[in-house]
Amino acid sequence: MRLANKVALVTGGSRGIGRAICLRLAADGAKVAVVDILDPESRQTADDITAQGGQAMAVRCDVTQLEQVQDCVQTIIDAWGQIDILVNNAGWDKIEPFIDSQPETWEKVIAINLKGPISFCHTVLPQMLQRGSGKIITISSDAGRVGSTGEAVYSACKAGLVGFSKTLAREVARAKINVNVVCPGPTETPLLKQITGGSKGARIIDAMTKAVPFRRLGQPEEIAGAVAFFASPDSDFVTGQVLSVSGGLTMAG
Repeated sequence: MRLANKVALVTGGSRGIGRAICLRLAADGAKVAVVDILDPESRQTADDITAQGGQAMAVRCDVTQLEQVQDCVQTIIDAWGQIDILVNNAGWDKIEPFIDSQPETWEKVIAINLKGPISFCHTVLPQMLQRGSGKIITISSDAGRVGSTGEAVYSACKAGLVGFSKTLAREVARAKINVNVVCPGPTETPLLKQITGGSKGARIIDAMTKAVPFRRLGQPEEIAGAVAFFASPDSDFVTGQVLSVSGGLTMAG
């Protein structure tokens, strides 16, 4: 069990990519804190882990509220002593042309996708720095690498996470803390179904699928595999890196 005796905190862990990450890290031996604003779904994910012989707890937290983030982190440390792995996964989006979007949407997208990870990193890092070890994995998006029609502010946030993570990786490297980024492409999740609803939804999904060289959407478990690598000892000499898991949607030269 590569992650035995490790404690992992996964935001947005109740469903989709987050749930898959929780299940995978638990299967690798970690104790997993399923952090989400969706209470019943979080408890279900935690219950599924314990039913399979793992250890998990569900912690309700609105990632846009710093005080809740601080309380969440303290709850986990009080229960399990430390946090070894932080996975910033919680995200939200609304697909629409930028010119049609409104400030309240921008604020919500920025608060969840950018400020949330910043708040968790700032809150979790002190105890990692004190121990001289830790893994931080942030879920960005290929939208942040190449842009995505209808996702201007979301793409800006996800690009910001890449720059933030690379800077953080430099700042904490001497403390032996690894900071890396996973960029999913279009992935089959409840959120994707939600934001591509309506009459145009099928056309959006079809366009996404055709844009991927493998001609299919990703599966949450495929993203979880990349996160598990960055969380494991296999990545101890890897930091400040960005890994796209997108079926070839983006390819670096």
